[in-house]
Amino acid sequence: MELNKDMAVAFLQSIVAGQIDKAFETYVSPDLIHHNPYFPGDAESLRLAMKENDDQSPEKVLTVKQTMEEDGRVMVYSHIQQNVEDLGAAVVHLFRFHEGKIVEMWDVGQPITANSPNENGMF
Repeated sequence: MELNKDMAVAFLQSIVAGQIDKAFETYVSPDLIHHNPYFPGDAESLRLAMKENDDQSPEKVLTVKQTMEEDGRVMVYSHIQQNVEDLGAAVVHLFRFHEGKIVEMWDVGQPITANSPNENGMF
């Protein structure tokens, strides 16, 4: 049986690979709600926004740093770059699963700075 965290990572990897429609068909409930403040909160609006973003940044890179799963909820902490030269951002995606599908999603990110005084880095 595939764990929810494996499905969450596969969903994000599919999105970055430009396979947005397939990712939504495979992993997302049609009743998905999301909390990204830049788009209406339904699945179709998010899917279209992800397709537009893929058109603008087809060389996007996702590097998963940590995952956690508890009680049908998954956290994926990752480094997302628009291309290999981009410093990128540290991003947390939170997913709520029901019956093997993503039914709710949150995402927050913070840009990576070139000269951070923090010697531990963001990852």
